[in-house]
Amino acid sequence: MNNAFDREGVRTFRFVDCGFDPATGVARLAYAFDDGPELVETVTLPGAPFAPDGARAQAAVKALRLLHLVAGVSYYKAAVPGDIRIDGYAIDDATAALLEDVYLHGLGEFAYRNGLDLHGRIRFPRAAGNAARGDDGDSRAPGLQFRRHALVAIGGGKDSLVSIEALRAAGIDQTVAWIGGSQLIAACAARTGLPTLNIQRQLAPELFEYNRQGAYNGHIPVTAINSAILAFAAVVLDADQVVFSNERSASYGSLIEGTGEVNHQWSKGWAFEQALAGYLRREVAADLRYYSLLRPLSELAVARQFAKIDRYDAWFSSCNRNFHLLGERPTSRWCGVCPKCHFVFLALAPFMPKPRLVGIFGRNLLDDAAQVPGYDALMEYRDHKPFECVGEARESRAAMAALAARPEWREDTVVARFRGVILPQLGGEDLAIAPLLVPDPEHGIPDAVWSRLHAYFAA
Repeated sequence: MNNAFDREGVRTFRFVDCGFDPATGVARLAYAFDDGPELVETVTLPGAPFAPDGARAQAAVKALRLLHLVAGVSYYKAAVPGDIRIDGYAIDDATAALLEDVYLHGLGEFAYRNGLDLHGRIRFPRAAGNAARGDDGDSRAPGLQFRRHALVAIGGGKDSLVSIEALRAAGIDQTVAWIGGSQLIAACAARTGLPTLNIQRQLAPELFEYNRQGAYNGHIPVTAINSAILAFAAVVLDADQVVFSNERSASYGSLIEGTGEVNHQWSKGWAFEQALAGYLRREVAADLRYYSLLRPLSELAVARQFAKIDRYDAWFSSCNRNFHLLGERPTSRWCGVCPKCHFVFLALAPFMPKPRLVGIFGRNLLDDAAQVPGYDALMEYRDHKPFECVGEARESRAAMAALAARPEWREDTVVARFRGVILPQLGGEDLAIAPLLVPDPEHGIPDAVWSRLHAYFAA
């Protein structure tokens, strides 16, 4: 391959090798296209040196290989070649099947936006004689007698803060963990007053050059990558739980006419959570638990929980668009025009005094005619659900209907239009919020944790 990146000319994507240096805490993940240069990514765990030995060291190798394979999606997408090769180690059917799901569904939005069809294209090589195994409790991986401790992913938004406060209320020891250099997340993590773990991930610099030269680019399943990073960290750092904060609506995508469902947040969904949790128990450590603490809850139920906590009002932000443009003023944490800002404002409004909510955002998004198209999309009124981590359309409709009945909100521009134009068209649809606040029985939360928190979430 010549120096210029030719995405059409690439034939093979290679997983070259991976390794971890316990003395420095640096994991090295290497990839390549065809016989081109190695693309080396590093993931650095603070707190080195480490000394994993015996079964713990073997589990760390398995977790590192999983991370190597999952994180490769960042590079594979540059050319999406039809041939995938793994140098240095082999994988079985179960591992290959998991990865094919992660790449196919996790790149769903990427494929849609780039006009690609990845069905049948992504095939990971299987080692001969390895049949797929079901998650029947017959684990090959031993239990490692981890300490009872949760690594909780924090993203700077309302969801992870709800999980952190719930675990605190349940008396569960936790460390709040994040990947990368976000100052907003660091400030939120510090505000919790809990132990913190900031893991650094350095992408191969060549990838950015490839992008400039015309490589395919777009959305990747970053939650899958972060989950694999934290699972590896849990093995090395001796923690028995990896906790995310993905609510049940993450399992539902955007319905695109002529295409079907495309889920922007597939790796935040229930199917991925089940698949990864089962894989970690079977292949890495029988007593390593991966789960989302908010899986039983709707977005509105999460918003209701967050509204009970005011210690983060001036610290949190769920705005993806404005995440890297942060100043000191709280209002700069919200762009006010992206789908996340629209939805979080709407979801909190039924549960929070209006002056408090307007104070958090710096303005009233529901009294601005320019925001009407954004709210129409959230309600799937003449548009599809945005490619963002937002709640289901029925949640947005229910929240808007609740505001339409309240004197302090009903005359605001967006709410008044809903009341006059959209509400009459909804006919017999159940617009009550209460049924959406009932916890769902389908989740992967360990019994010992859920038994302490069920009443907390239901209150």
